[in-house]
Amino acid sequence: MLSFCIIYRGRAFSIAGSQGKHITKPRDDAAAARFVPRRRTFVLVACLTCLAVCFAAPALAAPATQPARYFGIEVVDDQTGRGVPLVELKTVANVRYYTDSAGLAAIDDPVLMGKPAFFFVASHGYEFPPDGFGNRGARLDVKAGGFARLKIKRINIAQRLYRLTGEGIYRDSVMLGRPTPIRQPLLDAQVSGQDSALAAVYRGRIRWFFGDTLRPSYPLGQYWTSGATSQLPADGGLDPSVGVNLDYFVDDAGFSRGVLPREKGPSWLDGLMVLKDDAGNDRMIAKCSLMKSLGECVGRKLVVWNDRAQRFDYLLDIPLTQPLYPAGHPFRVQADGQSWFYFGQCFPNMRVPADWKSVRDLSAYEAFTCLAPGSRFDKETPKLDRDAAGRLIWGWKKNTAALEGGQISRLIKSGKLKADDVWFHPVDVETHKPLALEMGSVSYNAFAKKWIMIAGQKGGDSSFLGEIYFAQSPRPEGPWPWARKIVTHNQYSFYNPVHHDFFDQQGGRVIYFQGTYTATFSRTTHPTPRYEYNQIMYRLDLDDPRLKWPAPEK
Repeated sequence: MLSFCIIYRGRAFSIAGSQGKHITKPRDDAAAARFVPRRRTFVLVACLTCLAVCFAAPALAAPATQPARYFGIEVVDDQTGRGVPLVELKTVANVRYYTDSAGLAAIDDPVLMGKPAFFFVASHGYEFPPDGFGNRGARLDVKAGGFARLKIKRINIAQRLYRLTGEGIYRDSVMLGRPTPIRQPLLDAQVSGQDSALAAVYRGRIRWFFGDTLRPSYPLGQYWTSGATSQLPADGGLDPSVGVNLDYFVDDAGFSRGVLPREKGPSWLDGLMVLKDDAGNDRMIAKCSLMKSLGECVGRKLVVWNDRAQRFDYLLDIPLTQPLYPAGHPFRVQADGQSWFYFGQCFPNMRVPADWKSVRDLSAYEAFTCLAPGSRFDKETPKLDRDAAGRLIWGWKKNTAALEGGQISRLIKSGKLKADDVWFHPVDVETHKPLALEMGSVSYNAFAKKWIMIAGQKGGDSSFLGEIYFAQSPRPEGPWPWARKIVTHNQYSFYNPVHHDFFDQQGGRVIYFQGTYTATFSRTTHPTPRYEYNQIMYRLDLDDPRLKWPAPEK
């Protein structure tokens, strides 16, 4: 029922439209007097006119989200014609809009509507051509129901595809009335932010695990690792170029729940492995780190997936003094007559036999290291393994510490190691400068016929943790002499990249990887709305000529 109130001759009239009646009700005279115009007859006519329009509203008025309300901007890759996510459109007044995962932005600003407006166009790893004054952008006629398409040049070798997590993944597409490829284009499991990802195929489905998870309803979320599943593309899942439909594990309130036992501090997961137990059943095992703060670990556990409860259970303690344990993104390798899991924080410098007994036996783990067998890292008096001629011996050794990147750098600075002695010492193929690569993943690629690495640089010029590199080697442990940048960020972090080899296409020619996009560890003062602290998927064509270079071996 529609009802209206008008003021006439100092009295308030309530009119119920659907009943065809009117009911008069006195109101406070002093209040009524403030609203009575001098020309009462004009007011009555105007009100009656308004009534006629209002009664016609159900047939004429458009819904609040009708596409005709918005001015749409689409930004596309000039090489592929595909919409580019994460493009900033900034007005002269510094109002910022960002394209969604389809490359669309919906504008609904009364200041701009019906007028020409200039939008600066910018995006990490993409470039818009400048005008005669050096301004990189375009002037557009902003009209309700209007539309403009802009082409942007991709500098990145890898192509940005879509955001995998967070709120409003296809927000602007929905506002513009466009179809979206995923089931939950606006908000899934109340997730507004999600940290680093792990993924593995387990019992016919992809199992996804994410770090600290944020929600819209409060600044604090949950910090005990989130989980989800999705279908493989061959089993009805989406093509990875389009998106991923995540089925989250949720709590009673519908929020993405933790899959690790709840401790006082955050619990982080890595070292995810899938293997068969002694009875021949598939099992999923990993390492859990109990954190007091961002940089202080107070405990480690080996955990195993509980299929009935859909969570991890503690399996055994890993002493903090234990030098070797699962980490990073393990992958299978056939070497020395058996199957292994290789892993490490970047290049694979640890391994364990890929069987149920060995992964639970911490003495079975080995390190690829130059330390003397049985020793630990000592920055003052390191015990280095050398032959009779004084040459450093790198090899697989039990009960011996693996060297991290920072430890190697300290040994080089102190003169105890030479740069040429270091096994993992990649160089940028373009600049010929040495690279500090940390956090990444390795897998064998059938197209390249080599082991390939996707890894992040620490201490890059454009961003401290936002430069992503591609490298390849004939052996999983390396050497990895050269690497090329495939993704860049301008003072923004993109860390913990991981290549999903179960998404490989065209015999491995096309690969997919994702990473965490966040202002953390960066100098930016403008965290990107909705994209901040979330996962973004990229695609890389290994047949790109920029990824081919001579790779000398040590």
